[in-house]
Amino acid sequence: MRPILYSFRRCPYAMRARMTLCQASITVELREVFLGDKPQAMLQLSSKGTVPVLLADKLMLDESLDIMHWAMGQADPEQWLDADLQDQTESLINENDGSFKTHLDQYKYWDRFPAQSQQYYRQQGETFLLKLEQQLQANKYLLADRPTLADIAIFPFVRQFAFVDKHWFDHSEYRQLQRWLRKFLESSLFIQSMDKLPVWQPDDQPQLFPG
Repeated sequence: MRPILYSFRRCPYAMRARMTLCQASITVELREVFLGDKPQAMLQLSSKGTVPVLLADKLMLDESLDIMHWAMGQADPEQWLDADLQDQTESLINENDGSFKTHLDQYKYWDRFPAQSQQYYRQQGETFLLKLEQQLQANKYLLADRPTLADIAIFPFVRQFAFVDKHWFDHSEYRQLQRWLRKFLESSLFIQSMDKLPVWQPDDQPQLFPG
């Protein structure tokens, strides 16, 4: 049975899962989800109600990082997983998924958080941007001179932060981060992972990804 992936195109968690599956050349049946009306088939697998959700044989994974590690366990052609960088990778991703994601949400949806201004929330998020900028001054990518799992896991969230106010980001002091982001935005891996698919319905013909 071909693996099934429940996904939402613009979700950064689903985005990094799709990019890793694509990198590992794993073809899945992709079921695009409308988050306002989540399919019962997905909710029966995972009561969390979040994407991505992967069903592969009897294995069910509903955390994007678990899906990424599973995919790299099948094939890791460019050695994104690096045992020597494991601690640094986990630390950087944990910060991204923790405090930075909080500041990102506050910045993007600042009208839901009236306690502070949008600029304040952006400045809070810039603490992490500055850290990434410093990493990129030492390496071509975040932890090495080649992409690792950290780059793929963090890229969709930096993308989202940058596009809240792209003019500001493009004219900010984060020159290396701009270069790094642009490289991924222009990559065939990202472009392929962002193919638009209609919202899945139970009686649809399977939509295969990568197509």
